Parts: sequence; C-alpha cells; structure tokens
Amino acid sequence: MPAKRRAPVRPPTVPGYSEALRRMYLRRRFGMRPGLATIRALLGELDHPERSFPSIHVAGSKGKGSVSAIAASVLSRAAAPAGLYTSPHLQSFRERIRVDGTEIPPGQVVRGLEEVEAAAERLERRGTIEHPPTFFEMTTALGLVHFARSRVGSAAIEVGLGGEFDATNVLDARVGVLTTIELEHTEILGPTLTEVAHAKAGILHPGMRAVTGEGKPEPLREIERIAGRQGVPLWHLGREIRIEDRRMAPTGQHLTVVTPHREHPRLELPLLGEFQLRNAALAVAALDLFGEATGTRIPEAALRRGLKAVRWRGRLERIEAGPPELYLDVAHTPESAQALAASLAEIAPFLEPEDNAILFGCLAGKRVAAILDALAPLARTLIVTPIRSDRSMEVGTIKRAAFGLFPRVIVSPSAEAGLPLARAATAATGFTVATGSDYLVGELLNLLEGAPGDEPDLSDPTLRAPGREVVAARGSAPP
Repeated sequence: MPAKRRAPVRPPTVPGYSEALRRMYLRRRFGMRPGLATIRALLGELDHPERSFPSIHVAGSKGKGSVSAIAASVLSRAAAPAGLYTSPHLQSFRERIRVDGTEIPPGQVVRGLEEVEAAAERLERRGTIEHPPTFFEMTTALGLVHFARSRVGSAAIEVGLGGEFDATNVLDARVGVLTTIELEHTEILGPTLTEVAHAKAGILHPGMRAVTGEGKPEPLREIERIAGRQGVPLWHLGREIRIEDRRMAPTGQHLTVVTPHREHPRLELPLLGEFQLRNAALAVAALDLFGEATGTRIPEAALRRGLKAVRWRGRLERIEAGPPELYLDVAHTPESAQALAASLAEIAPFLEPEDNAILFGCLAGKRVAAILDALAPLARTLIVTPIRSDRSMEVGTIKRAAFGLFPRVIVSPSAEAGLPLARAATAATGFTVATGSDYLVGELLNLLEGAPGDEPDLSDPTLRAPGREVVAARGSAPP
C-alpha cells in the first residue's frame, strides 16, 4: 500500500535565506580542496570562534554522525548548551548546525553567512588566501561562529571527509573518536586501509584522549601508531570499552557500557540496530574521557537522559510501524549494507525474504555489486530508482549488478514512483527498506513529511566540480 503523506512543512519566511543558500551552493564550482590554510585564515579573521569551547571530534568511515549525535544529546543535558555539527544533511541545510538539538535558525544562517563571506572577501583582497573558500569551509566557519555566538559550553563535531586535512581539524578538541575504517573515497584518501586510517587518525593531537571502534589489524595498527606518536591515550571497543547486558525492545534497545572510569548500567537507546550499540558505547566512552579532560564529570542522570532522547534520522529509522513496516537507511557501502542486513535479520528473524522489498538508488562510483550482494538475503524484490543528483548511478548499471541476486528487479523512473511500487510488493507481514544513499533517504523524507521550503536540493554538493580536480588529501597543501 502507498505510504501516507503528512502535511507539508511551512517554509522559512526569513528574507534572504534562499538567496544566501543559493550563493553557498554556487561554491560547489570550487570543488573540494583538502587543506587547512584557508579555514585557519578564515577563522582567524572571525576572531577564532573555534577556541571558545572544547569539543569531541569524530572521524571514521561509518557511524561518526551517530556517535556525534549521541554525544551532543548527552552534553546538552549535562551543563551549558552544546553544539552539534554534522554532514551531509537529509532535508534542510540547517540540520548541519544545531545547538541543544535546535537547528540554526534561518535568520542566523543569513547573518552568519554575510559575516563569513565578508571575512573571506577581505582575505582575498589582501591576498591572504589563494582560493575562495569551498562550500564545506564556509559551512564549517558558519557553524563555529554560530556555536560561539550561542555560547555553547561544548560541541560534538563530525569530520566531513578524511580527518588530517579536513576543515574541521582546527578545533580545541579534547577527545577524538575513530569509529571504523573502510575503503572509501580512495581517490582522495588513498587505495589501502592503512592510508585511509592515516588520513582519519590525523585528528589526533598531543594533549587529546581518544577511543576507537576499529578492530581490523591493518587500519588499527596505523591508528595505534599515530596515537603513540602523538602521545594520545587510546581506548579500544572490545578491550577497555565493553558492551554488556544487551536487550532489544520494540522501540530501541538497552545496554550496559563499561569503561576504565565507570560502569553505566541499563542505558536506554531509542535507535535500532546492533551497529548503534557500538556507536553508543564509543560515545559514552568519549564522554567519560571528555569529563576527565575538562574537569567536569558528566552526571549519570544526564547521560541516561541524553541517550534516551537521541534521535538520528535515516539510520535504520522505522518510518511506519506497519504492517508492513517501512525503514529508511543511508547505507552506501558494502560494510554498512552488511550491518543493515544483519540488524534487520535480528529485528525480524522469522520473516521470509519473499515477503520483503528493497527500494534502492545510489551515486555513481559506489561498489554497487557488493552492496546489493549484502542486501540480497533480505528480499526477493528490488525496486531500482535514480536519485536526484547529477552523480546518480544509472538504473541500468544497478539492474545489471542485481542480476542473479534478486529474482524480481523493477525499474522505477523516480523515488516518488518507486516507493508505492515497493510497498505494493511487500507482504502484510513483511517490511520495505529504502537504502543506498543520503540523497534517496532525504528525498523520501521530503515526500512523506513535506519538503522544507527555500532549500537547495537534498544533500552535499558534488565533491568534484566540472573542470576541477580534487586535491589529494595526502598532499600537504592545496594548489
């Protein structure tokens, strides 16, 4: 049956908001230039907002947004206001920058961008910077300015891409989190797990403490090598950090987290999936270390309230309880698809794949055959759709990759048309899962809940703009 639509969200009416975002999205033409010279100059011109609060800095290949959201939810309930900076967004640009869970207001976007743009223009006129700031550099500066203006006492900051040369790597970060390492963005980060781990572990600096969820020998060796070189104490999930007494519930799960500092019994987490247990444990451990580093022990009551209140959209999110149930998930790598499949198999262990359907679309360049192979045990029906991005993978390419994995492959002209098809192919006792891309999840949320007004389309600007080359993150400075 077709998914029900909710009333559209009223669009922002603040003058200049849509124009400010239009200017921002024009910066996609600058592509992506990993390096810290421009962001450092820009923040210096803005009186260093990044120095006004301590932070938890989160890098990794998957789970870093969830870890950031969980940590920020707890920090918001511990003391002073807390900031959360994440990317990409699903529906609104304002999702990227939040204080105590509230998105940056449209008026603050307009005011903040005018301030950041003026600073960038002054730097360009003086010749202090060689290139105009990119979309991500401007967004990072805007977020830090908003946090400083809001007088946050702390923030959880998600790395955009990589770590060492990411624009966020300018923080007064007291704790670093390295989730897991996968082969991703290899044209930028390098073709091996060691090189990817090297880039991401670049967030570690002397004076920090760190936690990691990585267990594979190759990337873990590199993380431990860099932590040792920088003198950063490192806790490992499965060693110093333990998950105990896990219990599933209809609306989430319960767990106990044990760290060298404290035992946190019977925590309630309203997020589904075994992978979210790992993310929660990393966040809890990071918060223990953050309290130690800042001399402000986080009350156990704040930890419990923060975990219980966390919401992180599009990550094994049950949109409709059904029957049949509808889940959205942004999985876009083979590893995240495996985690999604394992979690759904655990949530619904007795369902037959014949009863379920998958709506799938992804960006070009993704390892689509491996992703679909991981998802194949879940369902017999695959609905293939393009996504609203100039980097969308052609549906024919996806269909060819699905050959031999799914008995029924149906091509839809759009996500809007594909969702009713997937729902119709789902038995009353089964589930529908839509996955493959942040873009797809964002588009479906807009369809189901109403699109925020005056917003550019969906998610991140392209990493590679026409006629522009992406500078390798392994280089020391962008040209």
